[in-house]
Amino acid sequence: MTDTKRAKADHLRECVLSGPGAATAADREAASRGVGEGPVGAYVAKVYRQATEVADQDVEALRAAGFSDDRIFELTVAAATGAGFRRLDVVLSLLDDAS
Repeated sequence: MTDTKRAKADHLRECVLSGPGAATAADREAASRGVGEGPVGAYVAKVYRQATEVADQDVEALRAAGFSDDRIFELTVAAATGAGFRRLDVVLSLLDDAS
């Protein structure tokens, strides 16, 4: 990955995890690793590991627990972005090892 692309990726990660939002930076950082406390833990783990399995009832459970749509969205983006970056890091590491 070029330095410019890496810088853009790092900027994206920083914005998702540290930018302003309804979810705390700490909650977004945890979600980016697929972990969380309470009802959000199972949800972000599912987004992180099995995004295709997320269903309406998963989101409804968070709403019932008092989570706003903005907070749910931010945690979803953090978990999905974290999973994507984890995969990217693995691929880049393998490419580095191969060269």
